[in-house]
Amino acid sequence: MIDRDGFRPNVGIILVNDENRLFWGRRIGQDAWQFPQGGIQEGESPEEAMYRELEEEVGLKSHQVKLLGCTRRWLRYRLPKKFIRRNAQPLCIGQKQRWFLLQVICDESGFCLDGSEKPEFDDWRWVKYWQPAKDVIYFKRRVYQRALEELAPLIFPDARPVSRSRSNYLRQQRR
Repeated sequence: MIDRDGFRPNVGIILVNDENRLFWGRRIGQDAWQFPQGGIQEGESPEEAMYRELEEEVGLKSHQVKLLGCTRRWLRYRLPKKFIRRNAQPLCIGQKQRWFLLQVICDESGFCLDGSEKPEFDDWRWVKYWQPAKDVIYFKRRVYQRALEELAPLIFPDARPVSRSRSNYLRQQRR
């Protein structure tokens, strides 16, 4: 499914543990790290897609997590020209994503990266909250930053709001 503007509807999943650290997965066979994410299928709601992708990519089921919240609107990123498949129709120029924040309520033995036909990740670790916005592939950084900023109050209710300016963002990271 590609919308009329060329964006593929997608969900992003931010998993947080009881130490407020985030799941960070390494893409299979690559030195590229990201949050779980995936496309929304025809007739599927973003929440249904999120739970399907959660199970496919990390092996967790809905009873092993607690839904804390999601972004209010779609967050978009454009693919760099070299990643656009020009021969595909309709043409996909990027993704629009709804981001979900989930508290992991099971132990780590619940994670299973190779339970689906096409595994997405071959390794994972827990990282500090702001690290993914710095370490994800360059064209996804702004979307990661915006999702993390919007969802941060759900787990850091007493923290001051994070500014989108680079200098404030970096100051916030050092805390």
